[in-house]
Amino acid sequence: MDMSIFRPAVILQLDIILMLIISLQLVSSFDISSILRMGNYTSSTTGSLSGTACVQYVQEVVSQNCVVIFSKTTCPYCKMAKNVFNEIGANYKVVELDEHNDGRRLQEALAQMTGARTVPRVFINGNCIGGGSDTKHLHQQGKLVPLIKQCSPCCSSSEGSASGQFAK
Repeated sequence: MDMSIFRPAVILQLDIILMLIISLQLVSSFDISSILRMGNYTSSTTGSLSGTACVQYVQEVVSQNCVVIFSKTTCPYCKMAKNVFNEIGANYKVVELDEHNDGRRLQEALAQMTGARTVPRVFINGNCIGGGSDTKHLHQQGKLVPLIKQCSPCCSSSEGSASGQFAK
């Protein structure tokens, strides 16, 4: 059997293997998490907080601020909630999950704590009141401002955060 007919096939396979090796070397210089990105999902290896630490972070932020909105920058319901607080002149703390290194884990912690994974997750005086529609509905019923006025004095010490006081 004449092996010379197989020679071009072997050379072609070697060329393909060489191109794959070069491609892998180029890819290795990039951040692998950007390659693993699929839709809005990003590998959880980019964050630094554990699930327990995320729950503690949420509890700390909520305990130190009268009004906290866990949000995403492109979410229309998040914008709705922020607009309600802006409309009544209330201060609030925002944690933008899509800009936070541990945003996905924080959202999972919020789901464990509140029973809902959707954003926004709005907290007043340490209690989750729900999302954007819930916030708007409470405002329309006249129940939102009284909730904010009940904020604990401990919540007024953080600079740039909710104080329970209305902006003048």
